[in-house]
Amino acid sequence: MKYQLLVLCLLGVLVVSNACGQYPETENSLDKKVKSFLEKNASEWRDMNVPLSDGKILYDLIIENGYTSAVEIGTSTGHSAIWIAWALSKTGGKLTTIEIDKTRYLQAKSNFKKAGVSKYIDVKLADAHELVPRLKGEYDFVFCDADKYWYKNYFIAMDAKMKPGGCFTAHNTASRINGIGEFLRYVEGLDTYETTIDRTSRSGISKSFKK
Repeated sequence: MKYQLLVLCLLGVLVVSNACGQYPETENSLDKKVKSFLEKNASEWRDMNVPLSDGKILYDLIIENGYTSAVEIGTSTGHSAIWIAWALSKTGGKLTTIEIDKTRYLQAKSNFKKAGVSKYIDVKLADAHELVPRLKGEYDFVFCDADKYWYKNYFIAMDAKMKPGGCFTAHNTASRINGIGEFLRYVEGLDTYETTIDRTSRSGISKSFKK
């Protein structure tokens, strides 16, 4: 019995340490505020939000490449957007994120304010099918996590707006169902992009870098 309790305690320590290890080092007051918010709400992200580990993948990708102009298709209640905005606070960038559901949109806005990242996010209540093709400007980072059967269409709409070296990422690409297969066959067949899938994410995050 004592042995079993010891094993459970050790497993608990490992889980906590692994979770803590996924957060970036805090360098300023904003870092501390964002990290505190994310830690406090770590078990509350439901409603189609990405897990913590996937948020960190997006954060690292933006930091490593110095991306500054980002679009997120599918905000939900804001978990991934907070990670993206946190990274953009380091690179001097800003995120445009799009959500179709008003309840999720309002919750996301509240979460952005509590996390301290509102100034780095332009959150739009809109149908991404209509808004994405109308977006103006150039972008170097896209995170697509909306209706899977429309991924290919979102990519086509953003392609001409992507800067060389930019990255179009898409969530839940470990499985080629519900439109994901069509999207992946399309991007993998393009000579103008290099596409891989990050398998460290349980759901899979595809990364298509524009050449």
